[in-house]
Amino acid sequence: MTETRDISSPERLHIISSELSALARQHGRAPDDVTLIAVSKTHPASVILPVLDAGHRVFGENRVQEAAEKWPALRATYDDVELHLIGALQSNKAAQAVALFDVIHSLDRPKLAAALARAMAETGRRPQLFIQVNTGDEPQKAGISVADLPAFVAQCRVDHNLPLAGLMCLPPVGEAPGPHFALLDKLARSLDLACLSMGMSADYAAAVSQGATHVRLGTAVFGPRGG
Repeated sequence: MTETRDISSPERLHIISSELSALARQHGRAPDDVTLIAVSKTHPASVILPVLDAGHRVFGENRVQEAAEKWPALRATYDDVELHLIGALQSNKAAQAVALFDVIHSLDRPKLAAALARAMAETGRRPQLFIQVNTGDEPQKAGISVADLPAFVAQCRVDHNLPLAGLMCLPPVGEAPGPHFALLDKLARSLDLACLSMGMSADYAAAVSQGATHVRLGTAVFGPRGG
């Protein structure tokens, strides 16, 4: 990607949106097949507003509490925002997440599936869900193992009637991301799941080449932190 340290967030947004469209076409896909999630975690409203004013409406946050502090006021003006939770979710915050987010990317264990199902039944809200898959089988990382994924998908569908959109992964640091993205695509196809949340500012090109439908970009949109 072109160096964007010294330009505004709306300009970065235009550049990265054009790059994603070109990448999609390069791989035989329609430009609107790839959703750009602008990751606004740690950024205050003053930094987010120029991107909203530029017309972007899909944003990602890592923490429920931070989103709850920022987004209700922003949504009072921009009521068509689609808000994604891309960070880990504690089961005791499931109800708050269901009330606040439109999409949750970090469903990763049976206890959380049950908590989300209860919250959806109580509120009537049904945010779309991505199951986080631990494609590298890293013991320190959240996510369902590849071996346990089919049974977990069945549990989410049959026992809880959860609205599953697709799969999400975070490739291991230091490994080439492409094989992990290819694996996630293969798993999603085998389980009849349409969407793939994969790819961040450093590896979105590889993700799009392997079928990403949602890329989670912070630096590419908002610039280097402290820069």
